[in-house]
Amino acid sequence: MRVARPLIALAVVATATALATACSSPPPADDPTSGPVAPDDPRSVLAARAAAAKDLHQTALYALKTTGRPDRTVSVTLAADGGWKVDVPATALGGTVDISLVRTGGAVYQCALPSTARPQSGCVRLSKVASAYDPKLQHLFTDWLEVFMDRQAALAVTAADPLPGVQGTCFTVDTSAVSVKAPVDPGIYCYADNGTLTGARTSVGTLTLVGAPTAGPPTITLPGAVVAGQPLPNASPPAPSNTPSANPSGTPSGKPSGKPSVTPTTSRR
Repeated sequence: MRVARPLIALAVVATATALATACSSPPPADDPTSGPVAPDDPRSVLAARAAAAKDLHQTALYALKTTGRPDRTVSVTLAADGGWKVDVPATALGGTVDISLVRTGGAVYQCALPSTARPQSGCVRLSKVASAYDPKLQHLFTDWLEVFMDRQAALAVTAADPLPGVQGTCFTVDTSAVSVKAPVDPGIYCYADNGTLTGARTSVGTLTLVGAPTAGPPTITLPGAVVAGQPLPNASPPAPSNTPSANPSGTPSGKPSGKPSVTPTTSRR
C-alpha cells in the first residue's frame, strides 16, 4: 500500500496536467472547404453593402454621362418613411421633358417637371413602371438592392477596378446563367462602406456621386399636383404628317384638279 499511494498520486498529477494542456491549446483550424463564406468574397461584400444601402435616408446628387447626350445631374432622395424620389432631367419625349419618379404614400408617380420649353407640370399615378417610360436609374436605389442581397439570384459578382473619379469598392455584376434574363442591369457598381452608391456604369450611362450626401427628409412631397392622363414616354413624339388633307371633292387641297376652271357669268336683262 505504501508503494501504490505514490503511483496513484503521480497518475492524478499526470491527468491534471493533460487536462490543463488540452484546455490551453488553441482550437483546431476550421476546414477551409466548409463553413460560412469568407467575408472578403465579392458576392458577400456586395450583399452587405446593399443591406446597408436599404437603411440610408439621404439626398445625393449624381453626374450622369450618357453617350451622345449632354451631361445631366440626377437627384436621389431617400426618405425616412421608405419613400423615394429620383429626378432625371431631359428624359421624356425624346429628352425634352424633365421627369421625377416618386414613391410616396404607397404609390408611384411620374411627375413632369416644368421647364422653359414645357411649362406644364403634374404627376400621374402609375400602376407599374413600364419600360416605355422607365428611366431605370431608380432601380439602383430600390428593387435591385434586394437582388444584390439575394444569394439565390443568378448573379456573377467579381471585384472591379474603381471607376474614374469614384470612391468606394467596385463590383462587376453579370448574370450567372446564359438562359436566364438578368435580374439587374449588368455593369459595374461601386459602394461606400455605409452603403452609399458612389458610382455605377450600366446601360443608361455612368453615374458618379457629386459631393457628400445630406440627410433625407421624413417623407416625400410630390413636386406637382396629381392629374389625370397617361405617363409621358421616353421616346420622341411622332413627327407631324406632311400628307395634304383631302377636300370634300376628293382633291387634295392646294393642288389643281386638272379640270379647267369656269368663271361664272352674270346674266343681264
